[in-house]
Amino acid sequence: LGHLRSRWNSMKTSQTGSEITLVESVALALSRAMAEDERVLILGEDVGADGGVFRATQGLMARFGRERVRDTPLAEVAIAGISIGLAAQGLRPVAEIQFDGFIYPTIDQMANHAARLRTRTRGRLTCPMVLRAPYGGGIHAPEHHSDSVESFFAHIPGLRVVIPSSPRRAYGLLLSAIRDPDPVVFLEPKRLYRAAKEPVDDDGAGLPLDTCFTLREGRDITLVSWGAMTREALAAAEALDADGVSAAVIDVATLKPLDAAPILRSVENTGRCVIVHEAPLTGGFGGEIAARIAEHALLSLLAPIRRVTGFDCVMPLPRLEAHYMPTTDRILSAARDAMSYR
Repeated sequence: LGHLRSRWNSMKTSQTGSEITLVESVALALSRAMAEDERVLILGEDVGADGGVFRATQGLMARFGRERVRDTPLAEVAIAGISIGLAAQGLRPVAEIQFDGFIYPTIDQMANHAARLRTRTRGRLTCPMVLRAPYGGGIHAPEHHSDSVESFFAHIPGLRVVIPSSPRRAYGLLLSAIRDPDPVVFLEPKRLYRAAKEPVDDDGAGLPLDTCFTLREGRDITLVSWGAMTREALAAAEALDADGVSAAVIDVATLKPLDAAPILRSVENTGRCVIVHEAPLTGGFGGEIAARIAEHALLSLLAPIRRVTGFDCVMPLPRLEAHYMPTTDRILSAARDAMSYR
């Protein structure tokens, strides 16, 4: 009865249309999920009393107690491994990795166990866990704090890889990730955590996973991106308006499994494509998207596919970070080059 009363009170006091940041929308989604389902719990380094480095879990320990919001040792492989065990026993853990550069040890557990549990047990067990991490550059952080790790996880069969690009999408996609019966790697662009606000209804409505979002329709060129780089892609599309060029912008959102159909439809319509991501060029997920386009929409192309990405080097320290990050000007240059083909 107490649980039902608490859930009812949380629903009565839910925010409706409040303008919040992306990190606040993550906290809102976590709070909603925990209120609705007592199987949801949070674990990670400093997620409890401190509310996480970026305060994405602030206040959750006070509200839901230490049994459901657990501070862990500095041991990422243990955080992932414990989460897999909890998920296999019917709970829904949401594990936070404090920074993207610390996530590499978890690949052992995620590849060898989380991603294989359903297959290994012939469906008897599943692994409904979420591995959250702030990722990407743009905040002048030190080494190991600005990596783009999406391709590592996208290459592992059995894992979903989701990257939100706005507060509203962060809220809806995180709720859907928590409710999903299989493991989800949920990467949150830290550059967007407090970059902007938008109205977010705390209504518990999830957004569909495995779906690209068309942010802008266009007839001349298609810009494809995800995470923080959608801001530069949208800015480039607006700048192209002055050239008389109509640019579509697609937010991939779920990299794995990839919803290629909207991308292909747009490229078949425009004949040109620029793919933008912050990760290094070689082995970046943009290469997979380019291959899908070449395989399924080659005869629609009017110009070579262009990629605007980070460089094949370690993310530099703050003084050179801006040189590394793809910019609106670089996207514009690639788009104008593509438009030069007639």
